[in-house]
Amino acid sequence: MYATKKDMILTFGERECISLTDTEHPGDISDEVMDAALVRASAEIDGYLVARYRTPFTDTARILTGRCCDIARYHLATAHRLLSEEIRLRYEDAIRFFEKVAEGRIGLGRTDGGDIIQSSPQMKFGSSNRQFGRNSTGGGAF
Repeated sequence: MYATKKDMILTFGERECISLTDTEHPGDISDEVMDAALVRASAEIDGYLVARYRTPFTDTARILTGRCCDIARYHLATAHRLLSEEIRLRYEDAIRFFEKVAEGRIGLGRTDGGDIIQSSPQMKFGSSNRQFGRNSTGGGAF
Protein backbone atom coordinates (compact mmCIF):
# COMPACT_ATOMS: atom_id res chain seq x y z
CA MET A 1 0.00 0.00 0.00
CA TYR A 2 1.14 3.53 -0.70
CA ALA A 3 -0.46 4.90 2.48
CA THR A 4 -1.32 3.62 5.94
CA LYS A 5 -4.03 4.18 8.52
CA LYS A 6 -1.64 6.57 10.28
CA ASP A 7 -1.23 8.57 7.06
CA MET A 8 -5.01 8.84 6.72
CA ILE A 9 -5.35 10.07 10.30
CA LEU A 10 -2.56 12.63 9.85
CA THR A 11 -4.12 13.86 6.61
CA PHE A 12 -7.82 13.96 7.50
CA GLY A 13 -8.03 13.61 11.28
CA GLU A 14 -9.29 10.80 13.45
CA ARG A 15 -12.88 12.03 13.57
CA GLU A 16 -13.27 11.96 9.79
CA CYS A 17 -11.58 8.56 9.54
CA ILE A 18 -14.04 7.20 12.09
CA SER A 19 -17.01 8.60 10.18
CA LEU A 20 -15.71 7.09 6.92
CA THR A 21 -15.00 3.60 8.28
CA ASP A 22 -17.24 3.03 11.29
CA THR A 23 -19.95 0.76 9.86
CA GLU A 24 -20.94 -0.86 13.15
CA HIS A 25 -20.95 2.35 15.26
CA PRO A 26 -18.52 1.43 18.07
CA GLY A 27 -16.88 4.86 17.63
CA ASP A 28 -13.54 3.55 16.36
CA ILE A 29 -11.77 3.41 13.03
CA SER A 30 -12.44 0.08 11.37
CA ASP A 31 -9.03 -1.27 10.40
CA GLU A 32 -10.62 -3.73 7.99
CA VAL A 33 -12.58 -1.06 6.12
CA MET A 34 -9.61 1.36 6.11
CA ASP A 35 -7.16 -1.26 4.84
CA ALA A 36 -9.58 -2.33 2.09
CA ALA A 37 -9.88 1.27 0.89
CA LEU A 38 -6.11 1.79 0.97
CA VAL A 39 -5.49 -1.45 -0.95
CA ARG A 40 -8.08 -0.43 -3.54
CA ALA A 41 -6.54 3.05 -3.88
CA SER A 42 -3.04 1.57 -4.21
CA ALA A 43 -4.24 -0.80 -6.93
CA GLU A 44 -5.83 2.11 -8.76
CA ILE A 45 -2.54 4.02 -8.57
CA ASP A 46 -0.61 1.00 -9.86
CA GLY A 47 -2.99 0.92 -12.83
CA TYR A 48 -1.59 4.28 -13.89
CA LEU A 49 2.02 3.74 -12.83
CA VAL A 50 2.40 0.42 -14.63
CA ALA A 51 2.37 2.36 -17.92
CA ARG A 52 5.83 3.73 -17.01
CA TYR A 53 7.22 1.84 -14.02
CA ARG A 54 7.57 -1.64 -12.62
CA THR A 55 5.09 -1.75 -9.75
CA PRO A 56 4.50 -1.99 -6.88
CA PHE A 57 7.38 0.08 -5.54
CA THR A 58 9.32 -1.44 -2.65
CA ASP A 59 9.42 1.99 -1.01
CA THR A 60 6.81 4.69 -1.20
CA ALA A 61 7.50 8.09 -2.67
CA ARG A 62 5.84 10.65 -0.38
CA ILE A 63 3.97 12.18 -3.32
CA LEU A 64 2.13 8.88 -3.69
CA THR A 65 1.07 8.79 -0.04
CA GLY A 66 -1.01 11.94 -0.21
CA ARG A 67 -2.62 10.96 -3.51
CA CYS A 68 -3.38 7.48 -2.13
CA CYS A 69 -5.10 9.04 0.88
CA ASP A 70 -7.22 11.24 -1.39
CA ILE A 71 -8.29 8.26 -3.51
CA ALA A 72 -9.03 6.04 -0.49
CA ARG A 73 -11.06 8.85 1.11
CA TYR A 74 -13.09 9.22 -2.09
CA HIS A 75 -13.91 5.51 -2.19
CA LEU A 76 -14.83 5.50 1.50
CA ALA A 77 -17.01 8.60 1.11
CA THR A 78 -18.88 7.25 -1.90
CA ALA A 79 -19.49 3.94 -0.15
CA HIS A 80 -20.96 5.71 2.88
CA ARG A 81 -22.75 8.43 0.90
CA LEU A 82 -20.65 11.16 2.53
CA LEU A 83 -19.21 12.58 -0.68
CA SER A 84 -18.50 16.31 -0.66
CA GLU A 85 -17.33 18.61 -3.43
CA GLU A 86 -13.89 18.89 -1.78
CA ILE A 87 -13.46 15.10 -1.63
CA ARG A 88 -14.51 14.73 -5.27
CA LEU A 89 -12.14 17.51 -6.42
CA ARG A 90 -9.18 16.04 -4.52
CA TYR A 91 -9.89 12.65 -6.11
CA GLU A 92 -10.09 14.18 -9.59
CA ASP A 93 -6.83 16.07 -8.98
CA ALA A 94 -5.13 12.82 -7.95
CA ILE A 95 -6.39 11.04 -11.07
CA ARG A 96 -5.19 13.90 -13.32
CA PHE A 97 -1.80 13.71 -11.62
CA PHE A 98 -1.51 9.97 -12.35
CA GLU A 99 -2.69 10.44 -15.93
CA LYS A 100 0.18 12.88 -16.42
CA VAL A 101 2.61 10.44 -14.81
CA ALA A 102 1.39 7.70 -17.18
CA GLU A 103 1.85 10.04 -20.17
CA GLY A 104 5.38 10.88 -19.04
CA ARG A 105 4.60 14.57 -18.43
CA ILE A 106 5.37 14.17 -14.71
CA GLY A 107 8.18 11.99 -13.39
CA LEU A 108 8.52 10.38 -10.00
CA GLY A 109 12.32 10.50 -9.88
CA ARG A 110 12.60 6.84 -10.79
CA THR A 111 13.91 4.71 -13.62
CA ASP A 112 11.48 2.68 -15.71
CA GLY A 113 12.35 -0.26 -13.45
CA GLY A 114 11.16 1.72 -10.42
CA ASP A 115 14.61 2.37 -8.93
CA ILE A 116 15.19 5.80 -7.38
CA ILE A 117 17.28 8.13 -9.53
CA GLN A 118 20.11 9.47 -7.40
CA SER A 119 20.75 13.15 -7.96
CA SER A 120 24.25 14.43 -8.34
CA PRO A 121 25.50 17.07 -5.89
CA GLN A 122 27.67 18.60 -8.61
CA MET A 123 26.95 21.70 -10.63
CA LYS A 124 28.52 22.61 -13.92
CA PHE A 125 28.62 26.05 -15.46
CA GLY A 126 29.70 26.88 -18.93
CA SER A 127 29.81 29.88 -21.21
CA SER A 128 30.49 30.51 -24.83
CA ASN A 129 32.94 32.95 -26.38
CA ARG A 130 32.07 36.64 -26.33
CA GLN A 131 29.79 37.59 -29.17
CA PHE A 132 30.60 41.26 -29.23
CA GLY A 133 34.11 42.36 -28.37
CA ARG A 134 36.96 44.35 -29.90
CA ASN A 135 38.05 41.40 -32.00
CA SER A 136 34.63 40.54 -33.39
CA THR A 137 33.63 44.14 -34.20
CA GLY A 138 36.93 45.27 -35.64
CA GLY A 139 37.68 47.38 -32.59
CA GLY A 140 34.74 49.68 -33.10
CA ALA A 141 31.33 50.16 -31.66
CA PHE A 142 28.26 48.27 -32.75
